[in-house]
Amino acid sequence: MSDKRNVIIIGSGPAGLTAAIYSARANLEPLMLEGEPSSTSDQPGGQLMLTTEVENYPGFPEGIMGPELMLRFREQAARFGTDIRTEKVTRVDLGSRPFGVWVGDPEAPEPTYQAESVIISTGAQSLMLGIARESELIGHGVSTCATCDGFFFRDHDIAVVGGGDSAIEEAIFLTKFARSVTVVHRREELRASKIMQERAFANDKIEFLWNNVVESVDGDGTLEGVTVRNVLTDETQRLPMTGLFVAIGHKPNTDLFKGQLEMEESGYLVTGLGAGATSTNVSGVFACGDVQDHKYRQAVTAAGSGCQAAIDSERWLEGQHS
Repeated sequence: MSDKRNVIIIGSGPAGLTAAIYSARANLEPLMLEGEPSSTSDQPGGQLMLTTEVENYPGFPEGIMGPELMLRFREQAARFGTDIRTEKVTRVDLGSRPFGVWVGDPEAPEPTYQAESVIISTGAQSLMLGIARESELIGHGVSTCATCDGFFFRDHDIAVVGGGDSAIEEAIFLTKFARSVTVVHRREELRASKIMQERAFANDKIEFLWNNVVESVDGDGTLEGVTVRNVLTDETQRLPMTGLFVAIGHKPNTDLFKGQLEMEESGYLVTGLGAGATSTNVSGVFACGDVQDHKYRQAVTAAGSGCQAAIDSERWLEGQHS
């Protein structure tokens, strides 16, 4: 027989763990399936596990390491009675109630768990360049979030990879701190909106390296240089950069829910479709954090949406039993 729960939270990170804290304090005895350790953002703790110092989370004026912050979230969720299991969900059935959740063999005839309600917090992962030492230097000069890490690059020479709105927005933001910002783009023109392009071209701190891709990064413990290759001439050059911001997009971890939940073209879950802000198109299924937020992508906004998802779930369950 499947293990039946009031609430199952799929994924962790600031959103899922906040949802767990609120659900547990509401005596819903939530089960959290936090995933398994990996190099991507759907690992336990989410993207903050790949972050060094976090200085913009309220309540920590001296800053806190990303993994330590997530450990504190986790301990708080466990303190109130959340059943946290380091298991990866391989299949869900949201077409009938109770909902079915599989761990392990997705072809098993019976789900591992059943849930009256489900909260999805599987996050999104930054698209990376796929070059050697890139993951090793994440948090040590290589970053995917200017808002999170820009402050650490005051008076540095840095590069931003990408040509869309996100990349140009990050480049402009980084000029508040950096001595110079070089936008590395594989084409000869940007994909960003005209107004963003105009702002970037007018900023004397921003330079453009057209028709180039990043080939490699180097440094002893921290980033010291970036080697780029011209896609037209095949010539390479090393840029003495101490910061590299990768802004080529994000991929939400929503493959599990394809064909069952409404998504945007980019794969992000659509919420606000029911009585609550985190409601999906399936009654009783809620989503929070980066899996449904492609605009803010901050730990504090993810935590806030996790609180909303827990409250939405609690009220929905109350409605079912009234």
